[in-house]
Amino acid sequence: MLFSSITFIYFFLPLTALYFLVPQKWKNAFLLLVSLIFYFSGEPVYISLLFISSVSDWLHGLYIESHRGKKSAKVALISAIVINVLLLGIFKYTDFIIATINTVFNLSIPLTGIVLPIGISFFTFQTMSYTIDVYRGEAHAQKNLISFATFVCLFPQLIAGPIVRYTDVAKELEERSSTIEKVSDGIRRFCVGLGKKVLIANLLGELCADFSQSQDKSVLFYWVYAIAFSLQIYFDFSGYSDMAIGLGKIFGFNFPENFNYPYISRSVTEFWRRWHMTLGGWFRDYVYIPLGGNRVSKLKWVRNIAVVWLLTGIWHGAQWNFVLWGAFFGVVLLIEKLCISKWLSRLPSFVGVVYTSLLVVLNFVVFNANGLAGVIKDFKGLFGVGDIPMVSYEALYNLKSYAFVMIIAIIGCTPYPRMLWEKVTKKAAVVLEPLGAAALLVISTAFIVNGSFNPFLYFRF
Repeated sequence: MLFSSITFIYFFLPLTALYFLVPQKWKNAFLLLVSLIFYFSGEPVYISLLFISSVSDWLHGLYIESHRGKKSAKVALISAIVINVLLLGIFKYTDFIIATINTVFNLSIPLTGIVLPIGISFFTFQTMSYTIDVYRGEAHAQKNLISFATFVCLFPQLIAGPIVRYTDVAKELEERSSTIEKVSDGIRRFCVGLGKKVLIANLLGELCADFSQSQDKSVLFYWVYAIAFSLQIYFDFSGYSDMAIGLGKIFGFNFPENFNYPYISRSVTEFWRRWHMTLGGWFRDYVYIPLGGNRVSKLKWVRNIAVVWLLTGIWHGAQWNFVLWGAFFGVVLLIEKLCISKWLSRLPSFVGVVYTSLLVVLNFVVFNANGLAGVIKDFKGLFGVGDIPMVSYEALYNLKSYAFVMIIAIIGCTPYPRMLWEKVTKKAAVVLEPLGAAALLVISTAFIVNGSFNPFLYFRF
């Protein structure tokens, strides 16, 4: 069930409004129930994984806390991590490993055809962070299974994040309030995310789909596609995060922010402080720092960066182009930190933004390619290698057709629309903000009803 669907907005969400009538002691149980219904509607076969993940980490957390300081607590932590990694590995990487073995050794081992469970990369990381935090003493083990399962299965962030750690919501799982102000803020945030998804990301997605189906590609069309996809994935994912954060507010939770205008970054290092911040924070706190961070020898520091970016690439998908995507960012980050950080800081802001955006756009072509062969094909097209024209009729037609939404998207990547909106509504926010949210909801609904292109890109991760 997509957040940007009629079923979710006008049937499922009204059902969840019963939450406000449920007694305080039953609110977690109610949220757990509707969250399981939400997941079951899209992934009925693998709902058992949520039960396994929840019960396993809940039991491991209790054991670790009761044996804190003992060797057995460390054994339990390793056990919990192994179970989580095995679940993720079996469902996400089995066929990738088999295909790689077949290629390297010229074998023909049949693929399993295992379907990737929706959201497994997100809820697995959340449950792993819980047991690690309990082991470190940064969180107390949750005694109530219902409350813990609510944390794991909470539908606003279950499918595609943001990655919410137990420490982010531990207090709110025990006691929270849904005030009129929070509910209003949550509804407005949801509508903004819905607008970003439906009115911008979906339209850019149609352009990318036209490109992939085109038989009249050109260098211009490749670059139009590259820019369009980079904008699409931002508005798609940040729009989802906005909707998730808004829904969390409605039910009294404060989820962490996931994006902070990454396309205004002056370096790739800064870009990754602003893009998918909860994932970056997860790898920093649970991989990079435990390996020693930057407080080790330069060689080990390079190793730490390499490990983090290898894992970041693999986390995003079980194909070699994702590994290459992560490796590219890792190499660029090392070059920036070791060689050109001072030079970048002296550049005019605009030049830094152009430099960063160009590298990010090129690497998102790698991200969205059809395997390594697709990467080579796309880069040949971008740089005019082979028998490919500079301009084609379809490129000009699509550029003209989607120029307006691309301009809106580029402007929307900056803080200026928000700043302008806050300035306009400063004296009449009580009236204008609800009207703006209602307008976004109505217009988005019209687009959803009339359109058929409505995927979420990060569902496949």
